[in-house]
Amino acid sequence: MWRGFLEAHATITELLGHELQTERGLPLGWYDVLVQLHEAGGALRMHELSVRLVVNKSSLTRLVDRMQEHGLVERQLCEDDGRGVQAVLTREGREELRRCAPTHMRGVQEHFAQYLTDSDVIALQRVFAKLPGPDQRG
Repeated sequence: MWRGFLEAHATITELLGHELQTERGLPLGWYDVLVQLHEAGGALRMHELSVRLVVNKSSLTRLVDRMQEHGLVERQLCEDDGRGVQAVLTREGREELRRCAPTHMRGVQEHFAQYLTDSDVIALQRVFAKLPGPDQRG
């Protein structure tokens, strides 16, 4: 069962990444950053962003550097303490997310959701609610 889960996750993630890169020219890791920033209201401290990322947590600094070079995010000092740095979603980043989301969501439907019945969805929600989440990561 565990191996099957890992294999399905790896295969689906690879498919989603390939489609996003091929059709929209955006790496899946970049999409993940854009989604996390958007869902957080547009900005997150770098540590908070690293905890929330689903796809690729390694080398976040370099990832944000590359995204900043493309105008999708920018770094700003945190207003509340002036020491921390946060990643902030730019207007271009929001537009890129809006442009790429249909491709990603179509892939999620095509490679995952279409195989689930309503009762499968309920069962998965129940199982995932029992498992450790981002707030329990190191």
